[in-house]
Amino acid sequence: MADADLLILATPLIGFRSTLRMLADARQVKPLIWVCKGMEAGTAKLPHQVVAEELGDEVLCGSLSGPSFAEEVAKGLPTAITLASRNADFARQTALELHSSRLRIYANDDLTGVEVGGAVKNVMAIATGICDGLGLGHNARAALMTRGLAEIARLGVALGGHPNTFMGLAGMGDLLLTCTGDLSRNRQVGLALAKGRKLPQILAELGHVAEGVSTAREVARLAGQLEIEMPITQAVDAILHRDVPASEAVEQLLNRDPKTEIQ
Repeated sequence: MADADLLILATPLIGFRSTLRMLADARQVKPLIWVCKGMEAGTAKLPHQVVAEELGDEVLCGSLSGPSFAEEVAKGLPTAITLASRNADFARQTALELHSSRLRIYANDDLTGVEVGGAVKNVMAIATGICDGLGLGHNARAALMTRGLAEIARLGVALGGHPNTFMGLAGMGDLLLTCTGDLSRNRQVGLALAKGRKLPQILAELGHVAEGVSTAREVARLAGQLEIEMPITQAVDAILHRDVPASEAVEQLLNRDPKTEIQ
């Protein structure tokens, strides 16, 4: 690591802060990018905020995000993702160095928007898994994903993200993949919840981290603090953390008062 020009952190979010502290303690603070997505449990902080707290504001850093199952990337299947950094030059140069014909990387300077998209789409994937597991049909799935994207954008803009980001790879792109792809761990959690299985058992059998489980609580809490309407997120949080039956939460969503589509 001493000779490395760039560090790529692939730890789950639960181990992200401790990994950064180890780097700081070892005096190995270098330009870095990360691939974890979510909000830190207990703080609702995005990864770049954790980096700032542990390594300072001056470190060159960024997030790799977008529609990308690791298994397909490892097989060399075509993938397109975003590299976001508040330092536009760092984003462009690093994207250029890592880019290949099978891994197309697009630079973006909206770090907050990209991270919000990557975090909240996991919550929506759980919701979509529940929807499909209950057999609610393709119409319902399309409606859920579309309204879910509206929630993602609503929160992202409130936190300083750019609206266009949520129409790109880290927004709509990642949402589409995670909500519909069978390799999605968060989708698998939703499918199991729809069958009435308990969350601890689901997570134990999954064997991998499903970031949407902890992120749902943090996003719901943050939305409440900021007075942002996120009914799908609130429903997922209620199912996961307050033992509300999935069918009951769905009925509550379906019986909400009608509203204008664009607000």
